[in-house]
Amino acid sequence: MMITRRQLCTSLAGAAILSRVTPALADTPLKVIDLAGRELQLSAPPKRIILLEAHDLLTMSLLHPDPASLIVGWAAVDRIDSEYLQKRLLNGHSVSVVGKQTPDSVSIEGLISLSPDLVVTNAFMTPDGDKNPIVERLTQLGIPVAYSDAASNSAASEQASDPLTALRASMRMWGTLLNATAKAEAFTSFFDSELAKVAALVKGRPPVTTYLEVQSTLDDCCWAAGRKVWGELLTQAGGQPLPGVTAPWFQQLSLEYVLATPHDVYIASGGGWASGSRPAIGPGLDPKLGREGLQRLVDGRTGFNALSSVRNKRVYGIWTGLISNLPLNVLFVVLAAKWLHPEQATGLNPDAILETINRDFAAFPIEGPLWASI
Repeated sequence: MMITRRQLCTSLAGAAILSRVTPALADTPLKVIDLAGRELQLSAPPKRIILLEAHDLLTMSLLHPDPASLIVGWAAVDRIDSEYLQKRLLNGHSVSVVGKQTPDSVSIEGLISLSPDLVVTNAFMTPDGDKNPIVERLTQLGIPVAYSDAASNSAASEQASDPLTALRASMRMWGTLLNATAKAEAFTSFFDSELAKVAALVKGRPPVTTYLEVQSTLDDCCWAAGRKVWGELLTQAGGQPLPGVTAPWFQQLSLEYVLATPHDVYIASGGGWASGSRPAIGPGLDPKLGREGLQRLVDGRTGFNALSSVRNKRVYGIWTGLISNLPLNVLFVVLAAKWLHPEQATGLNPDAILETINRDFAAFPIEGPLWASI
């Protein structure tokens, strides 16, 4: 069989990785359960990690004082949705970009060239699990692959677990990988305690129908949150998505349907990227810009001013990071509970929750604005 130059280089790179990594990893083996329920055996705590979902670095930053010191490559960097936060999390370290926001942008040769001792991925960037070509090749080379998210937007997906269970599993996984199990358990206890307050508050109350939007731009309406993930967090807060929503993650509804479907609250999403066309809500941004962006949405979309949620001034916005980053889901649930049940939720304090996260856990403070309202 003829061996191509690329195959030879890949094999040599893989052998070089194993020769450098294996001896140094012989002392303290780890057993880790990832979010796909897979058990991984690592020879030692990883020191050269590739993240195929860049926002995992924020989760790491709640457990490690300088997580980027362990990162040699990352992909989907824009999904952090805040250039300000990206720089804070990198903390001066240089990290190679190994891909964009789609699976086809990731090169197996590029991953191997960085000599990783762990690659962390998710169901979107490497679909088909262990049968994915990238996962298969890395496994052949002895490079462990962990899933930090196994959810899928496929209606048939059985991997999509509720985000609260996912948070606990995520903290267990990262706590083990970063030798920070006690801190991970402390965060999980804090998370559970705050959500228990919300659960007691909304128990027995009829759910508030809410138009929760995953992408809020003037020129592309109307991307509604699905039943899973965003929708489950909304349910935890005492709400429910619009009845026409059936997809797990997100679903585009017609403008006519949104205008014709009664709902009490409208929650838009914004961020740091393309903030001229969507609300500029996110770490390090001017709070005034977020409010102005929300106003542009309701003024610029045909018929939106006639919505009962808009007429009753129940229009709010969040930074997308409150959903995409599992540890920050607690902030979304508490905020949504206050917006959906304002009379009953006066005792909930999202500002205090963020302060606790920054004081007791975060390596670098996660600064606002993370939400807005008009």
